[in-house]
Amino acid sequence: MILSDFKVFPRLGRVLGVDWGMRRIGLAVSDATRQFVFMRPVLNFKSGQNNWADIIAKSAVEEGVVGIIVGLPVHNDGSDSETTALVREFVTQLSEKIDLPICMLEENLTSVVAQEEMGRVRLRDIKERLDSESARVILENAIAIINRS
Repeated sequence: MILSDFKVFPRLGRVLGVDWGMRRIGLAVSDATRQFVFMRPVLNFKSGQNNWADIIAKSAVEEGVVGIIVGLPVHNDGSDSETTALVREFVTQLSEKIDLPICMLEENLTSVVAQEEMGRVRLRDIKERLDSESARVILENAIAIINRS
């Protein structure tokens, strides 16, 4: 089920964070207490591959999560970006594959924050980790919002 906000999102249990991209998807998962967030390997997709929802649903089941947070790419002014509709479509497909609450969180500048937090690493390493770092930032931001509400 797609939630419009975090009001009824589960307060306890592991949560999966997703940074969706057309070629790569970054994943991060919290522990049950939500004090720690752990990155998972980036999922790389071939051109034309469209079974993202199946793969993320399987990951959610394997991780034993109680909910999913998906980063929603928007412009700095809050308007939709080029990929906003694609992410919303992905979230709709994901909600049809798994019976867990799914929330979207605007993800302005999460890649910039993630790259800054990664520090100085080789360009190749950045490509391999940046999406999961972004998923970590998205998930940590969502947990902070849930804890405040």
